[in-house]
Amino acid sequence: MPDKFKILCLFLLIAILIMAVINLNTGFLSLHLNDFWGNASNSQIAEIRVNRVLVMLLAGISIPTSGFLMQEYFQNPLAGPDILGITSVASLSVAFYIFFSHDILLPEFLQNSFLSLSAIAGSLLLMFILLSISKRFQDKSYLVIFGFLVSAFAGAVVSLLQFYAENQSLKNYILWSFGANNMVSRNQIYILSSLIAAGLWICFNTIKPLIGNSLGTSYAQSLGVNLNRLKIGIIIASSLLSASVTAFLGPILFIGIIVPHFCRLIYNPSRLWQQWILNMFLGMLMMLMFSVIAEKTQIPLNVISSVFGIPVILVMLLKKNKV
Repeated sequence: MPDKFKILCLFLLIAILIMAVINLNTGFLSLHLNDFWGNASNSQIAEIRVNRVLVMLLAGISIPTSGFLMQEYFQNPLAGPDILGITSVASLSVAFYIFFSHDILLPEFLQNSFLSLSAIAGSLLLMFILLSISKRFQDKSYLVIFGFLVSAFAGAVVSLLQFYAENQSLKNYILWSFGANNMVSRNQIYILSSLIAAGLWICFNTIKPLIGNSLGTSYAQSLGVNLNRLKIGIIIASSLLSASVTAFLGPILFIGIIVPHFCRLIYNPSRLWQQWILNMFLGMLMMLMFSVIAEKTQIPLNVISSVFGIPVILVMLLKKNKV
C-alpha cells in the first residue's frame, strides 16, 4: 500500500476522531466526561449524542459506498445512490405509512420503527423487482431508464398523497424528508448496522470484478468476470446501503455523489480498493461535519447536504462540458 495513501488515511482518521469529539460536545447542554459513563444526571442526553455520532458514521460509510458502486459500474461521475429508484420507493412507502396510519394509535417508538420498516420493505420490494428484470436488460442504460421511470412515478404518487393529506400527516412527512440524525435509538442502530454490514460484504466481493469491468466489457469477460453476477451484486449492495440509511435518516443522498468525486480528485481513480476506503473515511468526516452544522444552526440535515452538494454537482457538470 503506497505511503501517500497511508498518510491520507491517517489524516482523515484523525479528522474523524476530532469531529466525533466535537459532535459529542455540541448541543444545548455542556456535558462532562462522567456523563458518558454510569448513571449521571445527563446520561440520557449523552446517549443521544453517542447515538448521533454512531449513526453519522454509519451513514458516512454506506451512502458514499453506494454512490461509489453506482458511479464505477455505470462509468458516470454523476450517478448517485438513488439512480435505480430505490430511495424514491422508500419515500413512497413512508408516505403511504404516514398518510394512512394516522388513525392507528401507537407509541412513538413503535411509530418510528414501523416508519423505518415501511421504507425498508418498499426498497427491498423494488430491489427484488430489479433483480427479476435485470436479466432482460443487457445494456446498463436500461437500468438507469427504469430507475428514472420508477422515481418519476413514485414522486407523482407522493405529490398526489400530499395534495389530499391532512395537515398533520403532511407535516410529519415533510419532517421525515428533512432528515433527522438525533431520533435513532440504539436498537435501530443495531438494525442499521446489520443491513450496512451485509451491503459492505457484497460490495467487498464486487470490487475485483468492477476493476475488470472498468477496462471494458469484452476485456472483463476475457478475464472471467461474470457480468450478470456483478450486476446483481451491485443492485443488492447499493439497495441495502442506500435504503437502510433512507429508512432511518430520510433521503440525505447528495453526499453519495460528491464524496466519490472528491476521492477521485485527491487520489488515483484507477485504484478502486483505495478509492472505496477513501470514500468511507471522507464520507464519515463529511457526515460528522454536517451533523455539527445541523445542531448549531437547527437546519435539517437533508437541506445542509443539498445546499453543499448542488453547487458541487453544477461545477462537475460545467467541468465535464468543457472537456
